[in-house]
Amino acid sequence: MQRCFHIGIAGMVAAFWCVTIATGIAGQARVTEALVTNQTGDALSVVSLHDMKAVAEIPIGGKPAGIAISADGRRAYLSAPEGKDVVVVDIAARRILRRIKVGEAPLGIVAHPTNGRIYVADWYTHKISVVDPAAGEIVAEIPVGDSPSGLAVTPDGKLLLSADRDSDAVSIIDTASNERIGMVRVGARPFGITIDAVGARAYTANVASDDITVLDIAAAKAIATVKVGHRPYAIALAGGRAYVTNQYASTVSVIDTGSLETVATVEVGDHPEGIAADPAGANVYVACWFDNVLMRINTSTLAVDGEAAVGDGPRAFGLFLR
Repeated sequence: MQRCFHIGIAGMVAAFWCVTIATGIAGQARVTEALVTNQTGDALSVVSLHDMKAVAEIPIGGKPAGIAISADGRRAYLSAPEGKDVVVVDIAARRILRRIKVGEAPLGIVAHPTNGRIYVADWYTHKISVVDPAAGEIVAEIPVGDSPSGLAVTPDGKLLLSADRDSDAVSIIDTASNERIGMVRVGARPFGITIDAVGARAYTANVASDDITVLDIAAAKAIATVKVGHRPYAIALAGGRAYVTNQYASTVSVIDTGSLETVATVEVGDHPEGIAADPAGANVYVACWFDNVLMRINTSTLAVDGEAAVGDGPRAFGLFLR
């Protein structure tokens, strides 16, 4: 079965081309909820991680895809490509606070760990918008490669990395000057990008070459390529391993980040996309787009041991645990 959703501009299929990182909130010791964007369902599902049950569904509109969470865990920032805006949500109150117009097709989104700004990748204008969500305005625009999708910020907040899909490259951006200071060639059609906890390495999921690229951030160079399953989409890191969602294979590849060898392949739901590890590294959570579920993988047993029903077309496209 294949089901594609067009975000309102001919020729762009969000089902295959929307990816960003998925990590925990900086400094947070534990997480209790998953916030899952349901693109075709036009809503945000809130899932209790204690019992893996959806406890709320917030109508959003604009076909929400990407998600980031503020450093204090109080706000969720959703990219809505059809609405051409970023939606700010008060998580505790379960309500929308404001909408901010951003570009032509906002997709990847990430929050800075300290300065309060968010960064939004625009697929069609080939720029990253720097947004002040409190003021509700764009404060800068950064030209990058073609069709930027996944975004990641280093733990110290100094660098922003953008997976530029149609350039087969990653842009490196100085967040102080809002300027691109480097570019690294990676595999074919990079989408998901994730940075490790110390800010030394980045990992891209390359959907057209069925592999991931490992980058040395300080050296600004690719240092390894690792084959994975069909159409890798996003990557989570936990316990010295990388977990890679393979859309067309309905699996998660598990790779040892030291040896860069595949140690396991975990079967999950149909069309796995967004993926995130909890801060303790005990569990990894996977949104399965065609099955409308969020699955939990136990990192000790490498088995799926929990499942929550969510809305239609879950993407969990970014940082979705708090």
